[in-house]
Amino acid sequence: MTSIPDDQLFKHADRVQGKVVIITGGANGIGKESALRFASHGAKVIIGDSDVVRAQGVVSEILQSGGVASFVATDVTKWDDQVALFEYALGTYGSVDVVVPNAGIWELRHRDGFTSPQFKDGKPVPPSLRTLDVNLTGALYTTNLALHYLFIGQKDGDLKSLVLIGSMASWGGFSLGGELYAASKHAILGLMRSLHRMLDKRGVRIACICPFFTNTELVPTLVKAFLAGIPTPTVPRIAGAIFYAATDPDTETSGSAWLLADDGPVFLVPKEKFKAGVYAMIDQRVNSITKCVRGMGYCKRLLHDIWKLSGPLHKYALSALILGVAWKNRAGVEAFTSNVR
Repeated sequence: MTSIPDDQLFKHADRVQGKVVIITGGANGIGKESALRFASHGAKVIIGDSDVVRAQGVVSEILQSGGVASFVATDVTKWDDQVALFEYALGTYGSVDVVVPNAGIWELRHRDGFTSPQFKDGKPVPPSLRTLDVNLTGALYTTNLALHYLFIGQKDGDLKSLVLIGSMASWGGFSLGGELYAASKHAILGLMRSLHRMLDKRGVRIACICPFFTNTELVPTLVKAFLAGIPTPTVPRIAGAIFYAATDPDTETSGSAWLLADDGPVFLVPKEKFKAGVYAMIDQRVNSITKCVRGMGYCKRLLHDIWKLSGPLHKYALSALILGVAWKNRAGVEAFTSNVR
């Protein structure tokens, strides 16, 4: 893995000058710090958050320092709120260039929620899925809208980035009431890995920032107590990782994860590293199936072209020949099929 020292995190800062950046959950913690950093380098920042007072405070801080910022009251679990956020950005500033679906929560549900089912009148009642509603559904809403608004007015060479916020919990489980949180962050990493090829073709960077727990209001007090004395990443460094992932001009780093495991530097995990252990086995199967599908597509196009060039009698003869070859080679086809299952 490649480490990115702190003095390099803003080396491409000139790329955000005049760009329009949407950050959900920008009123506090990592989102706030990211908003301040983007604005300090000339970006036009729009914060979407349900915490009106604090979000307005961040906007005021940016404006007082000579930056450009706005706030749209946004509950990320409500589709219409998010549409209004993006429409405001486009209508006010003319484009959407960087999107950071940062809004997140962690509801501690160890004793009275997901891992300890509750009952009413002797029957189990559904657990609260608020963590998934915000961390996953909210992020999916933001991402889905980004897949539309980032392309509006896009020109070759434009900075266009989607930076998802994962966690070290994207890679491992976390008990103590963090089961739903870990599930949501696993999904965010999977979302990034699923989108990067399509976005690369369209000139949009995508990344997943995966920090260890840091001292923000998101982390429950019980977890902070559990982590006491353990080196953890700082909020400014996490915001720097978000900034670097959004602005890095190297197309090869798109689709990568950016780890902040402790109080050390940011680590770049290139997409090629997602190939070890069970990942390697799955990757081999997917590649085999992909080759099979591509081969079938080629054969279909070939037969279609030959069919058009053939007369009626030749078509029947050709069909018989193809069926004969297929029958003679059925053992090889069956062996190939068993290998890609």
